[in-house]
Parts: sequence; structure tokens; C-alpha cells
Amino acid sequence: MVTVAGATAARAALERLVATGARVRPVRPATRDDARPAAVLVLFGVLDAVPAHHHDSAVADDLDVLLVGRAATLSHHAGQVAFPGGRLDPDDDGPVGAALREAAEETGLDPTGVDVLGTLAAVPVPVSNHVVTPVLAWWRSPSTVAVVDHGESATVFRAPVADLLDPANRRTATLTRAGSTYRGPAFLVADHVVWGFTAHVLDGLFDALGWTEPWDRTRTVLAPV
Repeated sequence: MVTVAGATAARAALERLVATGARVRPVRPATRDDARPAAVLVLFGVLDAVPAHHHDSAVADDLDVLLVGRAATLSHHAGQVAFPGGRLDPDDDGPVGAALREAAEETGLDPTGVDVLGTLAAVPVPVSNHVVTPVLAWWRSPSTVAVVDHGESATVFRAPVADLLDPANRRTATLTRAGSTYRGPAFLVADHVVWGFTAHVLDGLFDALGWTEPWDRTRTVLAPV
């Protein structure tokens, strides 16, 4: 089980990252001026007492990040693993308000137990015509989470960060369409392939935090679409 020192060190590292104004590499450059604003909740914390399989010296065994598996019926990013989040509504208090609202609607989490650490620079996602702000947060008091709307999500799960960092679980995702091949970071976790926007954010965060372990970028996996 993670120690208080381990949790404190992870939170402090995330706070320092926000303070530097870190920027996540875009999936692809923005191509339209009418992209809609959205936000996701990148929520780290000690979500349960189940340790990671991979023991990495950079992070505690029970440091986790909350992920959702999107429903296969959605029009964009169907079936993909994602952070909780969605489009900003007029009544939202900016990206932070949208990320917390969407996370509560999708997973049932109690936002009062979440400490927002700050936001990262917005990331363009041209495939869905959004500009997405990652909201970095720490789950100070975890609450029960599960799928709330099966039309939006198929699963809600915690992913041990050490297992995401395990070189054995790192891949380069590939997707070929109309003669063009996409290549980007991917993670294997809990029988899922994490790729696309979510993988780009995690990959950029881990690099910026100095947590990334050397991995073989020639090992590929087909992006599940």
C-alpha cells in the first residue's frame, strides 16, 4: 500500500508541473478556427489498496489515474479509453467546472473530494473539432465510481501509473486511413489499448515529470477503432 510520503511526493511533482505552465504535445495541429472548447479531468490519487504489477522507482505502487472506456455507439472516439470530460456548457465555470461536472456525470464521483491543481495548455483535437484543456487534479478523498450513463461510457476503472510506465506495456499505435498512417504513443492496461488524445496527454505528462522509463518505440499495436 502506498505510503503518505509516496502520495505526497507524487502530488508535489504534479503541482510543480502545473506551476511551470507545462504544455502537452498536440495530437495534430489545429486546422479549423471554429474548434469547440472542451475539458478533461486528469485525476491522480491513491484510488484503492491494490498495488501495481510493475514496481517502478519513479512512482509509488498505488498511484493511479482514473480512466473511462467510451461507449461504442458514440459518434466520436467510440470505444476509446479516455479521461472523464466533455464539451464546455454555458453555465460551466470554465474548463475546471466543465471537467468536474462531466466527471461527476460520467462516473458518479464526488467533486468535493477532488483538489484541482491547475490546468495545462489546451490541446487541439481536429478529428472531433475540439480544443481540449486538461485539468490536472488530485483525488484527496476518493468516492465510489461506476458507469452512470451507458450511452456515454462502457466502463470506469483505475489504472496504476507504474503499470502504464512499464516498458512491457508501451507501444506505438498505428492507424492507416486514406493512404495516411497515424503513429502515436499507446499503453496496454486492463485489457485496453490507450491511444490517441489520452495517450498523448499521459505520454507528455510522464515525460515532463521525468517518470518515463526507456521503451521500445518500434513495438507497434493497431489502434482499435
